[in-house]
Amino acid sequence: MNKKHLIIIVVAGVALVSALAFLGIRLSQANKANEEMAQLFELEKAEMEDEYSTFAAQYDEMQVLISNDSLVAQLEREKLRTQQLLEELRATKASNAAEITRLKKELKTVRTVMRSYVVQIDSLNQVNEKLTKENKRVRNQYAEATKKVETLQEEAKNLSDKVTLAAQLDATNIRIEPRNKKGKTTTNVKNVIKFAISFTIVKNITAPTGERTIYVRITKPDGTVLTKDASSTFKYENTKLEYSIKKNFEYTGEEYTTTVYWDVEEFLNPGEYFVYLFSDGTMIGEKSFVME
Repeated sequence: MNKKHLIIIVVAGVALVSALAFLGIRLSQANKANEEMAQLFELEKAEMEDEYSTFAAQYDEMQVLISNDSLVAQLEREKLRTQQLLEELRATKASNAAEITRLKKELKTVRTVMRSYVVQIDSLNQVNEKLTKENKRVRNQYAEATKKVETLQEEAKNLSDKVTLAAQLDATNIRIEPRNKKGKTTTNVKNVIKFAISFTIVKNITAPTGERTIYVRITKPDGTVLTKDASSTFKYENTKLEYSIKKNFEYTGEEYTTTVYWDVEEFLNPGEYFVYLFSDGTMIGEKSFVME
């Protein structure tokens, strides 16, 4: 072998060694990059699992805070769907890029749905808070009105003017019949479409004759008054009370029996209802009834 051939062999060997060394470095870099990528996928998968778990727990918490059955059912469905996606994620390898991408899109949808329910529940809570305040205000008004009624009754007992007392109308035989669409009496609040309220104004020859007005005031279990128009009021003491039904009639001093009706167009709760009768600024009768 001559000197020229030897030089060529040496140069080729050096080049081969250099190439192998370079290839080894590139493989090492690629392996390191793959390991880092795998760690990144594992970290992303873990973060997604945590977020899915958090959403499922939040659905549980929201169900406890609300009483709307329909909304509770919707939240339950979304919770079960979130839990199912969480199980699918846990069963998926971090290296399965296609499945991870799909579950990431599903997570985005779950996140959007969660935000919509948070806004909806927050709105409901604000409405409930407003209704609670309004209910408290109505209760206070009713308590105040009731107190005035009781005060009037107490004062009436102590009046020395017996002539005035004797001239007042008095309602007896008060009957309330909640009726269904067939006209049958029922105590099931869901079936009631009408209240038939009958009463008798007793004979009183000392009472002034002529046209008289009776105001019928029906209150629900929470103390609110059934009325078709908020302007339907009458004077009572130094205030105005809402009434449900107004009945005008010609009073002759003789016994007078009549029936008035209330068409149920609003939501009714089970519980005890009260009917109060007023005439000439005086409460002349009352009766309660219970619906289930």
